[in-house]
Amino acid sequence: MIFLRILKKDFLRKKGIMLIVFSFILLSAFLMSAGANLIVELSNSLNALFSASRAPHFVQMHAGSIDQPTLNGWARKNKMVEEFQLVEMITIDGSALFLGDSGVSEESSVMDIGFVSQNETFDYLLDMQNRPLQVSPGEIAVPVYYLQNRDLQLGDTLRVKGASKTTSLTITAFLRDAQMNPSIVHSKRFLLHQSDYTELQKQFTESEYLIEFILTDPGRIDEFTKAYLDSGLPKMGPTVDSRLFKTLNALTDGIVAAVVIVLSLLIMIIALLCLRFTILATLEDDYREIGVMKAVGMKRGDIKRIYLFKYFALGALAALLGYLASLSFNRILSEDILLYIGSAPKSFVQHLIPLCAAALTFLIVLLSTVLILRRLNRISAVEALRAGAGAGIGGKASAGVRILPLKNSKLFNVNVFLGMRDVFQRFRMFALLGFIFFFCTFIIILPVHFLGTITSPSFISYMGIGRSDIRVDLRQSESVAARFSDMLEYIEADDDVERFSPLITSQFTMLSDNGEKETIAIESGDFTLFPLDYVKGGAPARENEIALSYLKAKDMNRKIGDSLSLMVDGSPREMTVCGIYQDVTNGGRTAKTILPYNPAKVLWYTVSLDLAAQADMQAKMHEYSDQFHPARITDMESYIDQTLGSTIDQLGRVTLVAIAAGLVVSILITSLFLKMIISKDSSQIAIMKSIGFSLQHIRIQYLSNTLVLLAIGLLLGTVFSNTLGQRFVSILWSQMGASQITFIIDPLRAYILMPLLLMGTVSLATVLSISAIKEHSIINGVKE
Repeated sequence: MIFLRILKKDFLRKKGIMLIVFSFILLSAFLMSAGANLIVELSNSLNALFSASRAPHFVQMHAGSIDQPTLNGWARKNKMVEEFQLVEMITIDGSALFLGDSGVSEESSVMDIGFVSQNETFDYLLDMQNRPLQVSPGEIAVPVYYLQNRDLQLGDTLRVKGASKTTSLTITAFLRDAQMNPSIVHSKRFLLHQSDYTELQKQFTESEYLIEFILTDPGRIDEFTKAYLDSGLPKMGPTVDSRLFKTLNALTDGIVAAVVIVLSLLIMIIALLCLRFTILATLEDDYREIGVMKAVGMKRGDIKRIYLFKYFALGALAALLGYLASLSFNRILSEDILLYIGSAPKSFVQHLIPLCAAALTFLIVLLSTVLILRRLNRISAVEALRAGAGAGIGGKASAGVRILPLKNSKLFNVNVFLGMRDVFQRFRMFALLGFIFFFCTFIIILPVHFLGTITSPSFISYMGIGRSDIRVDLRQSESVAARFSDMLEYIEADDDVERFSPLITSQFTMLSDNGEKETIAIESGDFTLFPLDYVKGGAPARENEIALSYLKAKDMNRKIGDSLSLMVDGSPREMTVCGIYQDVTNGGRTAKTILPYNPAKVLWYTVSLDLAAQADMQAKMHEYSDQFHPARITDMESYIDQTLGSTIDQLGRVTLVAIAAGLVVSILITSLFLKMIISKDSSQIAIMKSIGFSLQHIRIQYLSNTLVLLAIGLLLGTVFSNTLGQRFVSILWSQMGASQITFIIDPLRAYILMPLLLMGTVSLATVLSISAIKEHSIINGVKE
């Protein structure tokens, strides 16, 4: 009970300071719990999605004719195969698809659209409860991507414009697809009833195949991949496996979870700094009382327990409330997980993980308190009774140091100058506030920088694509080579086109160091017209040179100047790695060269082009869509938005949380610091009032203190955001294929609006905090 009385009395005496420290610990526990819950939710839901859909372990996409009996026979003989199925997709150009009542087709969409019926044994398309979907005749299930990006509703009409008629279908469900869920995957499957599927085949003759396998041992995926690629079976398309499916599904929310946890750690550091400052200031105030307790025979351990109990209670309650607050916030952060992947029941242990994250916050606070309280060992009863309050613990003041003499104040108002001089004379004490302003600036500016980067058209260079006005994609289909040739002739004769570059992606076989064969998609063409940003090296200029994506170079352990062996016209050819670029698409594993391509191995054709100044981009895109049907026509801004839209939305929410956290932290720390400084300076304030300084003069001094420290924090925080922050973002995105991101900075937002917002917040907190100065007089100042 004595501890409770001490706690109550101390809280009432310093309730403002205690509430601020409490808020820091709560905020840190809140973000730590939220980040941990996001990771648990993502992992658990992803496993549940793959289990419910029975996602294949290996998929070979193929465009072209197929011999199913041969495939069946090979699968039966291979002991690694548990189940095999061949999935046919009717491929439809976006210009033939109309969603809802808008009357606008999907001709500008970057997505490859396929219509399928439900699979029989595995790779199920699921409803929003993660159950295998079944639709009736006249109905269709639409990928959840379109629910988020086209604002569709159940009951809306989907129309498919065929060669001789338009088919209307009612949207009765939205589906989840373990293979093609994320927006970063440019293929989407729509689910039809078998009868509608058969009717649609009469209108659209082009199709692609998914050759799918479930293995007896998923750990042998690499071995099975080699066996399939060496078999001579169909492989005119990308080869993917369950590991890539999981990575692509987890990327966006995984990055958000990492950012939230890093944010919580930064705020934890701030909380510990504030805790240290608060405890030391409390020990200074209680210096005489500590001496009395020692003089009357109280043991050192008993005195420590009095202080430890106070911060034990404070930390435990803050961590618990932080955890409880995170429960209501979890749904906001996991919104994309719930939409794209779904929710899954959690085990008891999984429910405990966010609570354990909050408990870890509490334990760190407790350990820090124990370490700080070791300073009690230095206090002797005699010195404490002789010196009184305010001595000893915090170290000696540096009031006698002659920094910025008053005679140098001609450039500034005297009170502003005195405030600035005070910062440098007591720099050790004021450094804490400057350091935390630096952290607040870093927390705010870093996500603002990255959000501006990922939404900029220049971000296209991190997707393995040179920046251009328009991109035209032509997928593998009947007579595609002739259509590509006609398209180039038309573009070359178009006066609205300033420059263009045709690029052809085809399959090559690469030989590993131990002689094993690997199929890789390589883009051929002239890469000087629309250059990429290379991490190292540059674009291929000779036929024996090849540029690799960052992840491909990492997989192959290749650097600039290293060689690799590529099969060209049936013979191995030594290629020299001339460049390493960044690519977050197609799993991040691609290559580029100027080698002649084999028409029989072409996967798709691409043309990048810039328009002349007088050309209307939207009109030109409509013209090309009609002229080059069924080509896919997109502008670069739309390409980024459609590919990374989900990631951008999540990052936008995290940015708002970071800005709010930074502002709240700056308000709390400013209030805490000034309350304690004003209390410490009560005698000095009283003396200044007695010699003629007005309240306004004294307040200007403290406001100058704060703004000088804020200016230093803003400068350092911005510099570190542009350097270490940029490196941190690059490390996060290196798993996607972008290892060297350079921020594209909006100066107005990053260097004017955000600093002004932080400055206004800090100034307001300062003005409110220094209102307590009017209570000090020469009489009570001397008494203190």
